[in-house]
Amino acid sequence: MVVSHKFPECSFGWCRDVALYSLGVGACNADAEDEKELRLVYGRDGQSPVKVLPTFVSSFVFKSGSGLRLDVPGLKYDPKRLLHSQHYIEIYRPIPSQANVTNKIKIAGFHDRGKAAILELETLTCLEGSDDILCMNRSTIYMRGAGGFSDPSQPFSYVTYAANKASNVTFTDSTPSAVYEDRTQNLQALLCGLSGHFDPLHSDPSFAHAAGFSRPILHGLSTLGFAVRAVMRSFCSMEPAAVKRISCRFLHHVYPGETLITEMWLQGHSVYYRTKVKERGRAVLSGYVQLKHIPSSL
Repeated sequence: MVVSHKFPECSFGWCRDVALYSLGVGACNADAEDEKELRLVYGRDGQSPVKVLPTFVSSFVFKSGSGLRLDVPGLKYDPKRLLHSQHYIEIYRPIPSQANVTNKIKIAGFHDRGKAAILELETLTCLEGSDDILCMNRSTIYMRGAGGFSDPSQPFSYVTYAANKASNVTFTDSTPSAVYEDRTQNLQALLCGLSGHFDPLHSDPSFAHAAGFSRPILHGLSTLGFAVRAVMRSFCSMEPAAVKRISCRFLHHVYPGETLITEMWLQGHSVYYRTKVKERGRAVLSGYVQLKHIPSSL
């Protein structure tokens, strides 16, 4: 049975990976002397730890080797038809600039949608040798052509958690509380791939062409990193410890070199955001970031 599958635990560590990840999601792209963003990639005396972007933990889901392409008994699908449709993160304690940790992975949801199936993969990351949980990732994977395995009148649906807000984000015509513009680099996908997400869709032109794109596209989780940086610049002075939860829905692809415009609406301690590609006027990402506190100056 798919939902009862047991995944092996996966241990790994990081050190300089933190700075490399930050560069992959645009840190210092616009200004290599930006003091707040420089803290994400450089320790001034060579010893001080760099700050860790909260979206760095999204790279943890790829540490098992297969990433989101799973070998689960009873689960039949075409890897080329997978879509990473949503992602959700909870941060439980400050993410250190270097650590050794263990991933504990389980299937948190599985749904028959007729022509497709939806698989939700939950990854808990704990400090190695401890039950102290650093963070949780929940990846929602849309598997085209993998549905239709249950009675259409009572389609199979399994879930282990209470619904979050990811599918309920709506935007009014009101003026955003903040807007931030950021240009990706032509090599952005190649740089992002160095953090462990090695998918030819983001690096191999011939593979991208076969998938229907004019050239390799940017990782959706890299676009998320750009959006959360925009939120942090606008509402918490680039302080990673202020971020509690992150939720997103991937809407459309981004080509490296395009300009991202992130519109943000502050509601209580939550910032709802929508990211668009300036050159094509297309919304590519939406969701919310929940903060622990909002500076009094706002």
